[in-house]
Amino acid sequence: MEKFDFSHRDGFTSKAGVIAAAAGSAIGLGNIWRFPYVAGENGGGAFLIVYIAFIFLIGMPVMLSELIIGRRAQRNPFGAFKLLKPGQPWYLIGLMGIGAAFMILAFYSTIAGWTLEYLYQSIIDGFSGKSAGELQAGFDSFQKGSWMPVIWQVIFMFFTAAIVWMGVKDGIEKYAKILMPVLLLIIIIISVRSVTLPGAMAGIEFLFKPDFSKINAQVILEALGQAFFSLSIGMGTLITYGSYIYKKDNLTSTAFAVSGADTLIAVLAGVAIFPAVFAFGIDPAAGEGLVFITLPNIFQQMAGGYFWALLFFILLAVAALTSTISVLEVVVAYFSEELNIPRKRATAIAAGLITVLGIFCTLSLGPYDNLKLWGGSLFGDLEYLSANVLLPLGGLLIVTFVAWFMGRKVVRAELCNEGTLSTRFFGVFMFIIRFLAPVAIALVFMNGVGLLNF
Repeated sequence: MEKFDFSHRDGFTSKAGVIAAAAGSAIGLGNIWRFPYVAGENGGGAFLIVYIAFIFLIGMPVMLSELIIGRRAQRNPFGAFKLLKPGQPWYLIGLMGIGAAFMILAFYSTIAGWTLEYLYQSIIDGFSGKSAGELQAGFDSFQKGSWMPVIWQVIFMFFTAAIVWMGVKDGIEKYAKILMPVLLLIIIIISVRSVTLPGAMAGIEFLFKPDFSKINAQVILEALGQAFFSLSIGMGTLITYGSYIYKKDNLTSTAFAVSGADTLIAVLAGVAIFPAVFAFGIDPAAGEGLVFITLPNIFQQMAGGYFWALLFFILLAVAALTSTISVLEVVVAYFSEELNIPRKRATAIAAGLITVLGIFCTLSLGPYDNLKLWGGSLFGDLEYLSANVLLPLGGLLIVTFVAWFMGRKVVRAELCNEGTLSTRFFGVFMFIIRFLAPVAIALVFMNGVGLLNF
């Protein structure tokens, strides 16, 4: 079998394409589904300030570390570490990232499937006339009493695989350039409508007027964990995308743009949701049901609610798709480059295997709730293992590798494009990834696995 030809490797063709694809990877349900309810449970404005500080102080340098590894090696996560440190076990970090991506897409596609169900319900006006209790019962019935979640999940994985099948330039980059502006436009429209509702100002104050008495150790760790989760750090996505970036592109400005876009969408999601939540007297700490139960109830009470529900669930589906594309690409790049499987076949195999595991995840929340590894459900077990163990460990090992083992000259060369760009903040970057980021990530890890309890 012939080895993969790296001289003809696909890649991004423009700076806009790089930013759109990488931002699409980072911007997903973590911003629009998870951020509002986590912010709501942790005090709103005070949480937001801590979250934004961590995005740029810790998240961006870790993201930059992943991009440096990927672009330097021009390989998938496994191949990158193997090339940069041959004969040493660093490649295990790459394998861990690929495994995390596999598991994450399995359970993430479950939630992505829910967005299609709710988009369908929006189209047929299925929320009309239903009380909050009826919407809760409808969600429970959909999740636990039917095979529809599996059907929607398979459909979503098909769309994801179809884009990845077309390649980096003609698939991922092309569609990221379309989907990301659509996502931004929709969330701005919904935000404008939300802030014009009677009583919306209370929601704006909740989000932007910080009550610093709400800040405690748990809020700080939740903000750090959300920043980490939101930027897709630690699972090889950014190493993979970094490997498709040309040597002439500025990695620092790319990381800054992606972090900024990710934060903007999260804040806009808060602007879209909290004014409406307060306008209709809903508890902002409504938890995970905020998007799938609370918001449909709000939409039907709004003038033009049919239109707003439809627009919102299009937004959710688009956000989910930009993320699932990037996660699948991690596995496909490994299959293609390391196992020498032609890209289209690698896409079909990867998507097929992930879909099978994903079906079991979906069923573990419904008819087959006895499916589990150790906890309450297979879905919950994989989510816990990836979010609380594999991602923090992967992030910790990645920054350790770049900070202490890759070599200062190599890292500087990637940041300054072999001397053509300024590296005024190189010392600050190295200090953060050597000392601050490892401590922060270690705290997220210990909090996630229960070694710290606040």
